[in-house]
Amino acid sequence: MLAIRHHAFGPADVLRLERLPDPEPASGQMRIAVEAAGVHLLDTSIRAGMAFPSTPLPELPMVPGREVAGVVDRVGVGVDEGWLGRRVVAHLGPGTRGGYAELTLVDAERAYAIPDGLDAPTAVAAIGTGRTAAGILDHAAISADDVVAITSAAGGLGALLTQGARNAGARTVGLAGGAKLDVVRGFGADTVVDYRDPGWAQVLRAAEPRLTVLLDGVGGEVPRTLHGLLEPGGRMVRFSGDTEGYDAPDRPVVDVLGPVMLPRLAEFEQQALAAAADGSRVPHVGTALPLEEAAAAHRALEERTSVGKVVLLVDRSDG
Repeated sequence: MLAIRHHAFGPADVLRLERLPDPEPASGQMRIAVEAAGVHLLDTSIRAGMAFPSTPLPELPMVPGREVAGVVDRVGVGVDEGWLGRRVVAHLGPGTRGGYAELTLVDAERAYAIPDGLDAPTAVAAIGTGRTAAGILDHAAISADDVVAITSAAGGLGALLTQGARNAGARTVGLAGGAKLDVVRGFGADTVVDYRDPGWAQVLRAAEPRLTVLLDGVGGEVPRTLHGLLEPGGRMVRFSGDTEGYDAPDRPVVDVLGPVMLPRLAEFEQQALAAAADGSRVPHVGTALPLEEAAAAHRALEERTSVGKVVLLVDRSDG
């Protein structure tokens, strides 16, 4: 099989297309002929050699990628052969890699049949980014009385969070930069703000005198300014990995990554797939590149030129 692998930590160019032995499923596993693999900003950090407390650096060489969609082409002992030939989507699991490849293995209990009407890129966006959005929205508890600000609103999470907030009846404020503003408008944000404009905070305040919820996945000065604009009793739901403190008891900060979400990940995966299937919260796959262009996909995320979810596609036209 062909797969993307790297033998050293470093810039995007360390990602190489290589030919590797086809993996064989162990007991309780299925093999997926991959059609689409999700790409995350976390993937770029790991590739660069940046370790996190919850995500230690893997041993090299490694094949990146934690979520895939495709067709089951082989099953291990103990797995129902009825899965053979079915379209499935799966998050490979914590600490697991191997998604940037033509073939990958997953524990059968982690796989879901792709709902009718969903293509592989949309399904793979739902199983990863979609489950994160479901967890964020669950903890944010948005109501029709809220005005919700969303940072990095042109990204994969931004599209889903905007839809989720609008579904709750809230007003939405999407923050993005430059040409991405039109993308955010297309996602349905009521107010769009260019955070690169030196006067953006004043523009926002004039357009939306009230701000009650902040959904932040970027960290830094922009969310700090937004937090200061929250009305008393407002709340910041943070999923950036930032640990900087905020001394404002009347505007609490809730961190939702890691232990807060882990016990309910399967529930959030199921919610995300159902919402994508019924059209209530559909991922936007804005950047789709061939498997061999994994390095370009990583650069797009790092340089913030991507929009929506970034996905790698495997050409299966030759079978």
